[in-house]
Formats: sequence, structure tokens, C-alpha cells
Amino acid sequence: MQKKYYYLLLKQILLILAENFGYMTEKITKKRLVTSFHNLTAEQQEEVKTLYPRGYAEVMTRIDKPNGDFFYVVPYETEEVSYLVKIDVKVDDGADDDGADDFYSDDEIKGADEIADDDMSDEDM
Repeated sequence: MQKKYYYLLLKQILLILAENFGYMTEKITKKRLVTSFHNLTAEQQEEVKTLYPRGYAEVMTRIDKPNGDFFYVVPYETEEVSYLVKIDVKVDDGADDDGADDFYSDDEIKGADEIADDDMSDEDM
């Protein structure tokens, strides 16, 4: 009687382990892809937008390539595939400093020398 009970108990444990192990291996064998947002289907694009209603800033990850280039991705998962979706990001790298030179027009700077001369004469007193 006890032998039969242990056999049934062992069988149930093995079934439970087999179910859980199948679940674990399912996640391991999930296909992984890196793709551009524009290459997703329209439905998938909508799902990504729905998944991140406040934008991607908090979940974006920078991926550096060996040649020095980089791109940004956000995670997106379906039942079959785990995606890293490339997101187009405009990065302000400070290389365009031409705008800083034209911040003040010539009209706004006129008179600055006179003010500086007045300040100098006040200090002499």
C-alpha cells in the first residue's frame, strides 16, 4: 500500500516538474530579434505605442556598435518573439555651435563698450 502511494506521489511530482520545465524551456527558446520600428507591422507599432503611452525615454537602452556608432532600442515582446525595437532619436551632441554665435545681434551689443567704460570710471573714484 505504501509503495503504491509513493509511486503515485512520485508520478505527480514528475508531472509537475515536467510542466514547469516545459514552461521554463519555452522562455529560453523564444526567438530574439533587433528590428526598426518602421519594419514592424501596423498592429505591432500600435501595440508598442500602447505599451509606452508616455514615451520611450524611461525604457530606452543605448546599444554601442564596435565601429563607434550607436542606436537606441526599447523592449517589445510577443508570444513567439522578443524584440529590441530600434527607435529614431535625435541626439544633441553639441557639434552645431553656430547658433551660439548668433545669439546676440549686433544691435544688442552696441553700447556695451560704453557701459563697460562707465563702470571703469566709477571704480576709479
